[in-house]
Amino acid sequence: MSDIPENAPEHCPGPESEQAGKEAGCEGCPNQQLCASGTLNQPDPSLPQIQERMQHVKHKILVLSGKGGIGKSTVSTNLSFALSTQSNVGLLDLDITGPSLPTMLGVQGEQIHASNSGWSPIYVTDNLSTMSIGFMLPSPDEAVIWKGPKKNGLIKQFLKDVDWGELDFMVVDTPPGTSDEHMSIVTYLKDTGIDGAVLVTTPQEIALQDVRKEINFCKKVGIRIIGVVENMSGFVCPNCTVETPIFAPSTGGARQMCQQMDVPFLGSIPIDPRIAKSCDFGESFLDLYPQSPASVAYVNIIDKIKQSLQ
Repeated sequence: MSDIPENAPEHCPGPESEQAGKEAGCEGCPNQQLCASGTLNQPDPSLPQIQERMQHVKHKILVLSGKGGIGKSTVSTNLSFALSTQSNVGLLDLDITGPSLPTMLGVQGEQIHASNSGWSPIYVTDNLSTMSIGFMLPSPDEAVIWKGPKKNGLIKQFLKDVDWGELDFMVVDTPPGTSDEHMSIVTYLKDTGIDGAVLVTTPQEIALQDVRKEINFCKKVGIRIIGVVENMSGFVCPNCTVETPIFAPSTGGARQMCQQMDVPFLGSIPIDPRIAKSCDFGESFLDLYPQSPASVAYVNIIDKIKQSLQ
């Protein structure tokens, strides 16, 4: 993605575009002459540094969702907890304006330390590390009001300045939609390779409408879709384990959508109130409640993800 200046017009094509400074939307921009000269259309000097860091990461997985509030960060957290039982895992939080991973991993309040080798990630366990803007804020309630270029700069730092070490998996938890953060991570990792994306949705049509956009985004930028997870597929009573549909799949749910769009369906995860409680207290739901139908569903889905990466 181009590092578009903050004072650029709304329809700026970006300084790396061949049309930079030449399109009608460039008229009146204070950067028009500089962009037209081609001076800004140079290789990003940070990319070799990112490549150096990422050569120590075997697999890179993006976790995406079209809509917010469907449990994408919950899936990212439980996926990372599960993978870290047998592998070294780094969980990168790209939700710059709504970082929730520090709380969900039980490391809220930790601070980032720098050394000669770079920023040290926060270690949740010996095999699970994480990085988030949440560790940089003076308060969890602090609002982050940043435009695209500043977000892109921080994402770049997370990739080139963090000393992740040797990782078997890097799980990247992205914000909802297809915006600056998504284009940045795709651009910065394009030369090192992204193994694929796991898309998260809920069964109702209003959520499926947005995940279809996410599927098309992946196809346009060349990211392999590992599969789609249908979260909150029904409510499972913790006492009797009877499952009741909460969000009715009025158009067939994620399974039918996957068949129509020719993408893999990884499985459905029912609602279990203890998942939310585990996230609030920064605990691994899968470790605490391994017999829960939701845990069984998670394990099956994670097995499919691991098989797809072999």
